[in-house]
Amino acid sequence: MKQRIKQSRKKRRLSQHDLAEKIGVSHSTLNRWEAGHREPKRDHLEALARELDISVEWLMFGDVPKPQTEAAAASSVSTQYYQPEAENFYRASFQKLETTMFKHPSEENPVIAYQGVPGAYSHLACREAFPDMEPMSCPSFEDAFEAVETGKAGLAMIPIENSLGGRVADIHHLLPESSLYIIGEHFQPVHHNILAPKGADLQSLKEVRSHTQALAQCRNTLRELKIDPVKHADTAGAAREIAELNDPTIGAVASSLAAETYDLEVLRNRVEDKIGNVTRFIVMSRTRIEPDPRSGPCLTSFVFQVRSIPAALYKSMGGFATNGVNFIKLESYISIADTGTARFYAEIEGHPADKAVDRAFEELQFFTSKVKILGTFQKRSLEK
Repeated sequence: MKQRIKQSRKKRRLSQHDLAEKIGVSHSTLNRWEAGHREPKRDHLEALARELDISVEWLMFGDVPKPQTEAAAASSVSTQYYQPEAENFYRASFQKLETTMFKHPSEENPVIAYQGVPGAYSHLACREAFPDMEPMSCPSFEDAFEAVETGKAGLAMIPIENSLGGRVADIHHLLPESSLYIIGEHFQPVHHNILAPKGADLQSLKEVRSHTQALAQCRNTLRELKIDPVKHADTAGAAREIAELNDPTIGAVASSLAAETYDLEVLRNRVEDKIGNVTRFIVMSRTRIEPDPRSGPCLTSFVFQVRSIPAALYKSMGGFATNGVNFIKLESYISIADTGTARFYAEIEGHPADKAVDRAFEELQFFTSKVKILGTFQKRSLEK
């Protein structure tokens, strides 16, 4: 589509600035359409087609441009390729597109991928956020991303940060390289439980196995119960292991879903030392889905790399400050491919369709060498 917009604009001898004014968007928005970073929505497609004297169908499908007006039909550029017999094909294709263009990936492919074994907190997040989807266990984050990229899953549930443990390692490196988009967020309360085989009790337990962070978050409780903590690769994996061992002296710290999955006894629930342990997940899709900016508060996530000039980071933030756009997250990390270059992961309040946000991104481009919008999604309140 990006090439068709650019070619049609040049044939009409319009600059990006002129065309942007005619259809009521900013210059930077049109620039992102022609660069392929974003695609116009339905109302903008109609405005583009009207101003460029082409059809909406051709903008979306290409191949056979159908003139939209009689004046365009008289144009040698449009009529030399137009074939009347293609009209039925376009009408049928467009009707099909109208019904599927904004169909949610969870309806097209009701499988949601997550990292970990069944019973993991990511599995629990999938079940609570998308109860009608089938969870798909993946051994790594890369595998979860790949499942969506290859069409094996419609969505992926990816943890990005924990209220006690901080950001999740590796995610910041995977997001910019992925072809997926963030389309939502989910807050999953983390409640740890002491699990054991049927017939065991707290008095019989000598040790519990779990992930390092889970054990650290239950340290005081385990000390009071005089139970030795033993590190394991993950919480649900520990639960599965003790179910196989079936030893009443060995338990696990894991989710209630892990107890259900492996038929274990919950000897004590809510054993975390501090309340308010929450993991924030992002929902990833192969299809870019942006909410209506009028539907409520939105967040926009993006990564960028500043130019090698003095005060580049300070200046890149200036456009957001002067346009009243609020940052809720700004984290730096070092690129694996280029260890001498810092990149930044950021989240702001607002939608790219908002004029203030659009102007801020336009100014950001002057001080950065790379900018990639990862997604725009509705802001969710923290679930208790």
